[in-house]
Amino acid sequence: MCPEGSYATGFSIKVEPYQGLSNDDTALNGIRLHCTQGGRGDKHQDHTVESQSGMWGKWLDPIWCPPGGYLERFSLRVEKTRSGLKDDMGATSIRFACSGGENLEGHGLAWGEYGVWSPRCKKGMCGIQTKQEPPRGSLRDDTALNDVRFFCCNH
Repeated sequence: MCPEGSYATGFSIKVEPYQGLSNDDTALNGIRLHCTQGGRGDKHQDHTVESQSGMWGKWLDPIWCPPGGYLERFSLRVEKTRSGLKDDMGATSIRFACSGGENLEGHGLAWGEYGVWSPRCKKGMCGIQTKQEPPRGSLRDDTALNDVRFFCCNH
């Protein structure tokens, strides 16, 4: 959860790049909220919050709402489960809508489809909870991040 009096004005994601045809892909491994007490002007004083994150990939640079804006809803891109010996990835990217109407899209992988937009958090987003598949071991298909829930601010 964001510290008291702050809310998410930006986000960053942890992504494993495409591994090629014969290697296991996990795509989206983590999401961080960057909480501030104002707009982008104080982004250097942000407090980062995250839930569980997968072990693969690297954290990308934060993406911020315009000054004075905050994250108020999201849509998760997910690849559907593939049958047989196919490589499942789970979540592949995420996008957010800012309070001023701007949309911000993470630089995840392009596979899958975006779901419907979440309900709007009128006072911004303040918390995050992710659903992760634990590593399954060698020669097994891993997916990492599979779902996310954000909590709306009360203040």
